Amino acid sequence: VQLQASGGGLVQAGGSLRLSCAASGRTFSNYVMGWFRQAPGKEREFVAAISWNGRSTYYADSVKGRFTISRDNAKNTVYLQMNNLKPEDTAVYYCAARSGVIATLSTEYNYWGQGTQVTVSS
Repeated sequence: VQLQASGGGLVQAGGSLRLSCAASGRTFSNYVMGWFRQAPGKEREFVAAISWNGRSTYYADSVKGRFTISRDNAKNTVYLQMNNLKPEDTAVYYCAARSGVIATLSTEYNYWGQGTQVTVSS
């Protein structure tokens, strides 16, 4: 499956952004979808994931209550709504796909998008 992330940008602290990840090539609804992020000099870290049918979600503690992951299988798209953004949310955000159950390790995801930059100014 091919993934294309978009929606990043520059926003002030406290602001919001919505990231999108469009999938093509295989049956989107077969896959768990995840969002990860990587800040300069840091390892890639898990942000959120959603089951194939959208009924189960899982979040990193650092974003819980501020970020919401969702998907529209009819549009082959997964979203990440980010509210109350903080400077520490600044990173390149990646969407990823895997078969099976929700996972939080990047090594458990088989397909990756190209990343979209999110910058939060203080």
